Amino acid sequence: MCSGNCAKCLGIALIPLAILCILANTLLFFPGGKVASDNGHISDEVWYFGGILGSGVLMIFPALVFLGLKNNDCCGCCGNENCGKRFAMFSSLLFAAIGFVGAGYSFIIAVVGIHKGPKCDIGYGNWTYAFNDGEHLGKPGIWNRCEEPKDIVPWNLTLFSLLLIMSAVQALLCAIQAINGLIGMFCVGCKSGCCGGDGPV
Repeated sequence: MCSGNCAKCLGIALIPLAILCILANTLLFFPGGKVASDNGHISDEVWYFGGILGSGVLMIFPALVFLGLKNNDCCGCCGNENCGKRFAMFSSLLFAAIGFVGAGYSFIIAVVGIHKGPKCDIGYGNWTYAFNDGEHLGKPGIWNRCEEPKDIVPWNLTLFSLLLIMSAVQALLCAIQAINGLIGMFCVGCKSGCCGGDGPV
């Protein structure tokens, strides 16, 4: 598959992932599926907007660049068609790096969110982090430390885990495009793009 077609496939994959990350982060603002009565009842990691900004909004830009890369050759910048295609592939490298950083940010926030666990009412209206050093992971028997909201622990674990997995996939896709972009930069050598013919981009 040529570099441009590969980039287009990666862009198509990144868009639904970005939308799902935004949705997952948004749902975290509703502890246990309920509207929080106080902003202090929401885990700090949710407010870092890892899924909304890192894996969401920031990921839309590289996705759109990747989608349009197949037809983008700058129409032969400097009067040289191959030069234009190399520049287009180079620009995709920059956006792949941006996407990788955004996905990495979301990944780190998700890891911290999973490790710390949610804020919850541990009794008498005392809202705090109920667990230490990830002790709740794999131990559903101690989840009842959280009296309210109901099912807040599996709610947070599920959504942060989804963010973790999706941001890891996004980072992988951006890394693939970085490699694809390098190949495209150094392997452009035939007629292609809007200035004539079909080629590797």
